[in-house]
Amino acid sequence: MPLLNKPRTVNADAPRNVPLTRLRIALTVFFALDGFVFAGWVVRIPAIKAQTGASASALGLALLGVSAGAVVTMMLTGRLCRRFGSHTVTVACGVLLPLTVALPPLTHSPVTLGLVLLVFGAAYGGINVAMNSAAVDLVAALRRPVMPSFHAAFSLGGMVGSGLGGLVAGHLSPTRHLLAITVIGLIVTAVTAPILLRHRAPRPPEQLPAPAEQPRDTRRGTRGIVLVFGLIALCTAYGEGALADWSALHMEQDLGAHPGVAAASYACFAFAMTIGRLSGTALLERLGRTRTLVAGGATGAAGMLLGALAPSVWLALAGFVITGIGLANLFPVAVERAGALAGPTGVAAASTLGYGGMLLGPPAIGFMADWFSLPAALTSVALLAAVAATIGFATRRVAVGS
Repeated sequence: MPLLNKPRTVNADAPRNVPLTRLRIALTVFFALDGFVFAGWVVRIPAIKAQTGASASALGLALLGVSAGAVVTMMLTGRLCRRFGSHTVTVACGVLLPLTVALPPLTHSPVTLGLVLLVFGAAYGGINVAMNSAAVDLVAALRRPVMPSFHAAFSLGGMVGSGLGGLVAGHLSPTRHLLAITVIGLIVTAVTAPILLRHRAPRPPEQLPAPAEQPRDTRRGTRGIVLVFGLIALCTAYGEGALADWSALHMEQDLGAHPGVAAASYACFAFAMTIGRLSGTALLERLGRTRTLVAGGATGAAGMLLGALAPSVWLALAGFVITGIGLANLFPVAVERAGALAGPTGVAAASTLGYGGMLLGPPAIGFMADWFSLPAALTSVALLAAVAATIGFATRRVAVGS
C-alpha cells in the first residue's frame, strides 16, 4: 500500500494532530452546511414557482441562474484561494451562501428570480471550490484518503435539509423557512469559522512544485491530467443529475410503480451514495485510488443497467442502490486528485466539469427519451460510469498515490 494511504498524520508529535483534527471537523461542518442550505432551497422551488407565476419554461430559464453563477464563480474562486487562502474564502462563502438563500422568496417575477439565483449560484459555486481546496490540503497533510467523508457530510446535510423542508413546507412560508435557514447557516459559520481562520491550510512535507515553478511542458501535462480527472467527475455527476430528475418518472411510467415508491427511488440512490461515501476512506485505504475508481465505475455501470432495464419495481430499486454505492466515491477522488496535482485551480477545473455533467444529465436524458425511450436513455448513465472506470484505469500511472 502506498505511503500516501497510510493512516497517520504528517508528524508523530501530538500537538500537530490537534489542529488537523479540528480543521477536519470544521470542514466537515461546512460541507454539511452546504448540502443543508442547498436542499432547503430545492424543496421550496414549487412554492416559489407559484409565487412568481412562472411557467415551466420560465422557471427553467430562471434556474439556469444557479448554474451560470456557479460555473462562472468556480474558476474565479480557484484564483481567490491562491491569493487569500482556501480557509478565508471558505468562511466568506459560508457567510454569503446562507444570506443569498433568503433572496428567492422575496422575488415576484421570473426575471428577478433568475437574477437572485445568479447570486445564490455564485455563492454556491464559490464555497464548493473553496472548501474542496481546503479539504485537499488537509487530506495531503493527514496522509489518509478521507475526502469521501467530507462529501458524505454534504450528502447527509442535503438529506437533513430536504427532510426538514418537507416537514415545514405545510406550516411555514418559503420566506420564513429560508430565512430560518439563513439564521442557522450564519450561526454555524460564526461558530466554525474561527477554527479555519486561526489555522492556515496545512502542507505535507513532500509537496509537488507549484505549477508556476514547473517547466512549461510539465504544466501543460498537468493541466491535461486535471481535465482527465474532471471528466471522471463529469461522468459521475451526470448520473446524479439524471437520477434526480428521471428516476421517479421511470419507475412510475415504465414500471407502473406506486407514486410513493417511485418518489423513493432517488432517496434510495442518495442514501446508498451516502453510505458509500461514509465507508470511502476504509475502501480507499484497502484498495487504493485506482482500484476504487475502476471498481466504483464498473459497479455503477452494472447497477444502472439493472435499474434502467429491470422488468420489476424492486429490481430497479436494487439497481439504483447499487448505482449509488458504485458512484459514491468517484467524484471525491477525482476532485482530490485534481487538487493534489494543481491546487485550487485543479479543484476549480474538476468541479466545473463535474457541475457541467450534473447540468448536462437531465436534458440529455430528456432528448434521448424522446428519440428512443426513457429506459434506453438511462443506460447512458451506465455508459459514462464505464467510461469513468476506463479513465481511472488508463491514468493509473499518473494518479499519485493510486
